[in-house]
Amino acid sequence: MIVHNFDPVLIDFGLFQIRWYSIAYILGIVLGWIYAIKIIKITSINKYGYEAVKTSDFDDLIIYLVLGIVLGGRLGYVLFYNIEFYAQNFIEILKIWKGGMSFHGGLLGVVISTFIYCKNKKTNFYKFTDIVACAAPIGIFFGRIANFINGELFGKASSLPWAIIFPFGGNIARHPSQIYEALLEGIILFILINFFALKKNLLFKNGYISALFLILYSVFRIFSEYFREPDEHLGYFFNYFSLGTILSLITLIVGFVIIFFIKKNEQNN
Repeated sequence: MIVHNFDPVLIDFGLFQIRWYSIAYILGIVLGWIYAIKIIKITSINKYGYEAVKTSDFDDLIIYLVLGIVLGGRLGYVLFYNIEFYAQNFIEILKIWKGGMSFHGGLLGVVISTFIYCKNKKTNFYKFTDIVACAAPIGIFFGRIANFINGELFGKASSLPWAIIFPFGGNIARHPSQIYEALLEGIILFILINFFALKKNLLFKNGYISALFLILYSVFRIFSEYFREPDEHLGYFFNYFSLGTILSLITLIVGFVIIFFIKKNEQNN
């Protein structure tokens, strides 16, 4: 049995604190950006008649992505998970450093911000989202590690040797579901997405990698939700589905719909 004793505050300056949660987001965005540029340089030399994204264009996109991640992630959490609390404590919405970000909200924010950017630039939407999909697991990994350090989003009761007693989970050993998600949605998803993107050359077919990302993430998230304790104020819908599972089922369907329309367009052409 392991006791969680991580301090969510990295450095405390009294009036100002640097938290692991903030560091995780910064690392995820910066490293994801660096890796995305690497992907762009790889795709700039190809034999498929593929017009690669320019690094300067992706650099311009970053500010859109950051706004989409932060605003979408926070508003998604507020609207999807705890609207009643934040309606009565409006100022708490601004306290992002305390945690409380929704992946699905952040995903929607990224989709909207990328769409706006591509609309303004009159360029292909999927070329950018495919590259973002290759790099996104890096940010997801650090985000889940931050959840673990914060002691939030912990798992159900467990007697396994690696079960952990979390500070807000009572005196009960629980699954470290944040670590499960970091491994599945971060490391394994990164390996699989980039294998199909680079080794199987799907990155040169606009939209496939974006769809595959939605499908694989959703499968991993639904699996992880089995071990994760649902939000106390929400519980299970229909006595079985957590909100995370329901949102992931939606993204799973969207992924398959995208592939369906891509294949349909290929047949018509």
